[in-house]
Amino acid sequence: MTECNWSREQFALLLYGELSFDHEEKVEAHLDRCAECRAALEREKALHAAFGAIEIEPSPSLLRRCRDDLRMRLMEAAPPRAPWWERLLPQSGFLRPVGALTLVAMGFFAARILPYANLNGNFNAASAAGDERVRYVEPAGAGRVQIVVDVTRQRVISGKLDEAPIRGLLLAAAKDPSDPGLRAETLGILNAQAASADVRGALIYALEHDGNAGVREKAMSGLAPYAADPEVRNALTVVLLGDSNPGLRTKAIDLLTHGDVDREVVGTLQELMVRGEQLGYVRERCLRVLRAVNASAETY
Repeated sequence: MTECNWSREQFALLLYGELSFDHEEKVEAHLDRCAECRAALEREKALHAAFGAIEIEPSPSLLRRCRDDLRMRLMEAAPPRAPWWERLLPQSGFLRPVGALTLVAMGFFAARILPYANLNGNFNAASAAGDERVRYVEPAGAGRVQIVVDVTRQRVISGKLDEAPIRGLLLAAAKDPSDPGLRAETLGILNAQAASADVRGALIYALEHDGNAGVREKAMSGLAPYAADPEVRNALTVVLLGDSNPGLRTKAIDLLTHGDVDREVVGTLQELMVRGEQLGYVRERCLRVLRAVNASAETY
């Protein structure tokens, strides 16, 4: 292998900072005296920059399917184990009764220390949510919801939406910065409770600040019945004036102009026209509303 070939094979590791000190020195020394390899390195840098500029954001439904698939595969891969109480019992025959009594005592003291958790995994509304991190949420039927929570390991908490600990966990999951699929699923569940001020506040926050268009769409769907609320109208105006998703902007126009069109909405539509709205169908939708209320396409 020639020195040029060897050096070019190290370019990827060099750009990611993974070369050893000696190899990095050797590549740098070769680049100092080889113009062709310097040009090849520049092309490699340009390629890496192009890949780095591409941001692919998976849909919430794809993220959920991946999580479900991973959970099923982990369950299938886990080797069968004896029940935990059998693993705790001594193997020697004459010591097993002593071990059994020990387990009974442990159960008694655990029941005294943990009065709020029951054996079937249900969550008592009196227990505190603590610092758990919500990993997954899903409807459970009959007005209930299931939440998978990471503590030191995952556990399942069940409860009704109107229970304070359940509500608190859902509101926290709605702002989880690392998982847009979780945020979208959570908002889909919370939409049924949008009549409550705290839930409506979470939906408004997601609509104005969430970086995922699918999550913002979920929030807008939950807020649609409350488009007459002043805070909701302010959030819809923010979407109309500055959201990057044209579909959401068009839907914001529909919600803001449903029923009587007030002067503030007319002023917002006129502002869009004066600013020179570039998207044809958003512009056309604005013009249609302004014509319907006999308003000019310009502000005065």
